Amino acid sequence: MNGPNFPGLVPLHIPGKEPLPPGVSDEERAAYDQMKKTEKYMTMASETCAFKTVLAGGGGLAIGAFISLMSSSFAYEDPLLRERTQAGMKTHQKASVMFKEMGRGMWTTGKGFGKVGALFAGIECIIESYRAKNDIYNSVSAGFLAGGILARNSGPRAVLGGGLAFAAFSAVIDLAFIRREPAEED
Repeated sequence: MNGPNFPGLVPLHIPGKEPLPPGVSDEERAAYDQMKKTEKYMTMASETCAFKTVLAGGGGLAIGAFISLMSSSFAYEDPLLRERTQAGMKTHQKASVMFKEMGRGMWTTGKGFGKVGALFAGIECIIESYRAKNDIYNSVSAGFLAGGILARNSGPRAVLGGGLAFAAFSAVIDLAFIRREPAEED
């Protein structure tokens, strides 16, 4: 009933007997079905809020550590300061102290970036799941909440100011880099 004689109908297939892609033999059907099932589970897992939060936190940690690594090179630019703080040390001791300081700075900065990334991504994902929409209001709302949470120890004015600043920053980033409307064709 379906096929080339009735091109408007959706093809119906018996479950487990669907046509295979080119290059896959019938003997490989079980492996192909298992691969498709695993792909479906991986896709479902990668769309969860927990996965997005952990991914954003890990990405923030890596970016923060990298930024700290790059900026730590400027901390050793002053030769007079180096002479005072590292007087009487051998070269390997100086290098050890320097690498320990860089590692501490990378960990501290990375933790801060990771915390901000995880907090923002988690809140945005929860808002997006609740609203069932993907638009700029999700990122602005998440920015407001995340900014308020990050400034919570500084008082109510700082919470409002931090929320507004983070919401504005989120809106600018979203409009400038993420929300690209397709060009209208004339």
